[in-house]
Amino acid sequence: MRDSGAGDSVAIAPGEELPEGWVRATLEELGVEAQPGFASGKHNRDGNGVIHLRPMNVTRNGVLDTSDARYVNDDSARRVEFGDVLFNNTNSPVWVGKTAWVDSVEPLAYSNHMTRLRGPEGLDGKFLAVQLHHLWAIGHFKTVLNNHVNQASVARKALLDTSIVVPPFLEQRRIVAKLDEQLAHIEAGEAAARTALASSEILRDRITGQGACGGLDGAELFPAELEKADADDGALPDLPLGWRWARLGEIAAVAGGVTKDSKKQSDPDYVEVPYLRVANVQRGRLVLDRIEKIRVPAVKADALRLVRGDVLLNEGGDRDKLGRGWIWEGQIEDCIHQNHVFRARVVNDVLDPLMLAWHANSFGKGWCDRNGKQTVNLASISLRKIKLLPVPVPPREVQAELVKVIQSHVDEAAAAHQLAQGALEQASELRGALLHAAFTGALVPQDPEDEPASVLLERIRAQRLSAVKPARKRVPRKTTPPGQEELPQ
Repeated sequence: MRDSGAGDSVAIAPGEELPEGWVRATLEELGVEAQPGFASGKHNRDGNGVIHLRPMNVTRNGVLDTSDARYVNDDSARRVEFGDVLFNNTNSPVWVGKTAWVDSVEPLAYSNHMTRLRGPEGLDGKFLAVQLHHLWAIGHFKTVLNNHVNQASVARKALLDTSIVVPPFLEQRRIVAKLDEQLAHIEAGEAAARTALASSEILRDRITGQGACGGLDGAELFPAELEKADADDGALPDLPLGWRWARLGEIAAVAGGVTKDSKKQSDPDYVEVPYLRVANVQRGRLVLDRIEKIRVPAVKADALRLVRGDVLLNEGGDRDKLGRGWIWEGQIEDCIHQNHVFRARVVNDVLDPLMLAWHANSFGKGWCDRNGKQTVNLASISLRKIKLLPVPVPPREVQAELVKVIQSHVDEAAAAHQLAQGALEQASELRGALLHAAFTGALVPQDPEDEPASVLLERIRAQRLSAVKPARKRVPRKTTPPGQEELPQ
């Protein structure tokens, strides 16, 4: 099945009139079997045993992806087979409910965070999978979640109580075929848009990286010396005549931020101020839609107060986040920064902050990767080390024009990025409209000769009734009146 996610459109709401021959029923009423998998802490990547499907093997597009396969040794018969439906029952709340149709020709094991669904004859597995995944995409399963400490789940009963629309079987097949055809076109457009997005990002990074080192205008470049320090600088780019290399600590006052003291958050002598976290500091932009507050001593708030032109650089997190950052433009009054975010304040106006930020997000990315430290779950770079970041410094009189040229090229790349992003959003809207049409009877024509889905539902009910065994009548035990027991012989 093609990508069946996204879109804000919904199927026919309960109470609305259904197309001719359609019914609405729960998975329980349809006789869908629900079987969870099994947990295993002994995975391997060597191909020993059988593939053990986990939540990450169902993509956000509702496709089964075994490219990152884990294997287990298991002799049980608990498998998904071709035509089954795999439902993600436990995950982070946003992901619970992802569903995929199983198109594997070999049986696969699956974890206890997945539920295998098998429908009756007359309910197309692909049709069921795409409808459940669409229900996930429009947020249905968020309404029936059981929330736990770090994850959420949908109980078996809640899953089987899920109501879906069921067209005649042959119409289900026609809908699936049309969805495959139309989604293929949408996915081709999405692939082209994603390629354009990636290209625009590569172009932007190349522009800012080369521009910050004077390599955009075709000027002759020369090797420039930098005094050795306790850092792995790698190969430094050549610079135009008159440029020089300096260490970050030589041209900027670099400071770490504040560590939150939970015990002091109710101290009346502390002042409450907004502060930036790693999540707020992205590569080339600041995300300020969620700003937290912290209580700190007034002297600390004064010392860490951000000013326009400060360059913010991340100290820790995932390895690819080290050193990423952007410029503070005074968006929030009295804002400070946490200890995982460095602040670099250029001194004596020696370098335009934009030049520093562009360089840190290009050359600085690889440099921080080489010079950072990695623990089990966290990468970091120390304040002492980040001060050693090599920074190209052009003559001050050329910087204003250079920034203008680089910014114009960045704007062109941003415009291309925006066009590609718009194409992706349009594809999402098209997908939503397509799925809405599929589940409201508007995608393919109805055929009055098709057997109505109500017949399927009655057949399932009849089969269930016939499968119920009559209760056995209990034969009362014979009792002997007192005094008439058999005498011993």
